[in-house]
Amino acid sequence: MIDLERSPHHRPASGPASAQAGHSSRRLGHALVVAWLAAVLGGCDQPAAGAAASGPENYELCAQCHGADGRGNRGANAPSIAGLPPWYVSAQLQKYRAGHRGTHPDDVGGLQMRPIARALATEADVEAIAQHVSKLPAGPLPVTLSGADPARGESLYPTCLACHGAGAEGNEALKAPPLRGQADWYLATQLIHFRRGLRGTHAEDVSGAMMRPMAAALPDDQATRDLAVFLASRP
Repeated sequence: MIDLERSPHHRPASGPASAQAGHSSRRLGHALVVAWLAAVLGGCDQPAAGAAASGPENYELCAQCHGADGRGNRGANAPSIAGLPPWYVSAQLQKYRAGHRGTHPDDVGGLQMRPIARALATEADVEAIAQHVSKLPAGPLPVTLSGADPARGESLYPTCLACHGAGAEGNEALKAPPLRGQADWYLATQLIHFRRGLRGTHAEDVSGAMMRPMAAALPDDQATRDLAVFLASRP
């Protein structure tokens, strides 16, 4: 798991003890994911076999973490999804279902999402959720990352502008989602995931592969925080 509040100048210890600690942390993360899935899936009523569920009915599975309003929950590693375009929501659910995203052992949020996406029985269920999510009203989210410089983030945004747009509104033709108003902690986490190869490395993840060099072009991890807070503040 990535600690976004850690100093950007912190360097982890190396050696056998550090490696063992890393393995223990990863095992703990996996155990937490399993426990979380048992709680979430156990608390949801699944449609009967062969029955088609509506968008709101299917969304009950998502609401356990993303909230009934779709505004997310950092404690559950769940970003705001309210108002995201249906093409993007559908594409990400399909990536999780196919194993193109959410398989890296250090991607705790992705590991949580993949079995949830795979629990959707049909393509129609995926599209129903995508349409439902796109109709949820989006709204401003609080800044949660301390020590970030949004002015520096604005100066870094030209790296992203060509695909995500001058207003960070996104571009379906380029498979670039809207970034404005998204949770700062989630944007920073995903940029770090791209930089470290936790996301965007699968051969079939074309849009993810396009993002990796863009994220890698940022000078340091602090830049991901600065950029994230700038984007989160965009109306």
